[in-house]
Amino acid sequence: MATVELTGLTKRFGDATVVRPATLTIADGEFVVLVGPSGCGKSTLLRMIAGLEVPSDGTVAIGGRDVTQAPPANRGVAMVFQSYALYPHLSVADNIAFPLKVARLPKTEIAERVAEAAAMLDLTDLLARKPRALSGGQRQRVSIARAIVRRPQVLLLDEPLSNLDTGLRARMRHEFARLHQQLGMTMIYVTHDQLEAMTLANRIVVMHGGRIEQVGAPLDVYRRPASLAVAAAIGSPGMNLLPATIVGGGADGATVRTNEGAVVQTAAQVPDALIGTAVTLGVRPEHLVPDPTGPFAGAIELFERLGPLSFAHLGRQGAAGTIVAQLPGDRGVTLGEVLPFAVPPADTHLFAPDGRAYPLTPPPSSPVR
Repeated sequence: MATVELTGLTKRFGDATVVRPATLTIADGEFVVLVGPSGCGKSTLLRMIAGLEVPSDGTVAIGGRDVTQAPPANRGVAMVFQSYALYPHLSVADNIAFPLKVARLPKTEIAERVAEAAAMLDLTDLLARKPRALSGGQRQRVSIARAIVRRPQVLLLDEPLSNLDTGLRARMRHEFARLHQQLGMTMIYVTHDQLEAMTLANRIVVMHGGRIEQVGAPLDVYRRPASLAVAAAIGSPGMNLLPATIVGGGADGATVRTNEGAVVQTAAQVPDALIGTAVTLGVRPEHLVPDPTGPFAGAIELFERLGPLSFAHLGRQGAAGTIVAQLPGDRGVTLGEVLPFAVPPADTHLFAPDGRAYPLTPPPSSPVR
């Protein structure tokens, strides 16, 4: 296994910079997920680690060895792609064995490694089949087996579940978590699905506009987003983001007034000199508490029942003041009903005009209701 160290890694295509200088250290055996919207540069960053893209600037080191100019085959990495990229005319066994045959390993060793990888991914009974006889989840497991059979130092995964349906995605997330526990391998996983990021990662790397916005443990990133881009990327449903103005300060935090007229006490530490500044107030749906005197109120435009939880969309669809509130699954509501909510100051977030988060006084809580 190996550490991965990126130092000032940059990629430009002509005049467009798609990855801005990225510096990141991934520990030996860590499972790191790169997450962000389409076009944020996460797949390009992964491809530079793999050697499939040449960096414009910066270096890549794997296991303490500078591999910036090394070809992909000499980096000790294996990659699983979004498309399964299986050879349709070969059996499952031959697909898994292909990289070992190219490396001219002895037949007995190839057979042993194929059997080991197949057993690990529950493919033993499928080794004689062709890819066309497999389900999507089985094909993806074959592509993973083909990658790990080489015993790489680092396993790279580029949106490997995006072609699967919801049920298969859930099962394959479990497979990846189990595989990481079994192998202890350094794994770098790219996705735009924040649920995959939150459930799989030891650490999340949130990217936006080609830049690394924040790196941290999943719950730390969720509870303390460093910027608007991170707040928008992590959470489902996403954080409510409301334009507001700072109208007061103090040791306990700043007071803001939203454009809809709601006055809200926050735990954000803002200098008094910034009173009157336009900001963005962030509140997660689960932190809105029903309160008859609460500052947030609106008519229910849409109500989503999702088993144990429900989500009420308050306000006219598309309006700036629309918010989403989480409610118990058995809560009875009527479309058009007006519901008022409050929020504890510790569970608010405040973002400056440049998108950066103001620091909070106490750590915000994350109750599950």
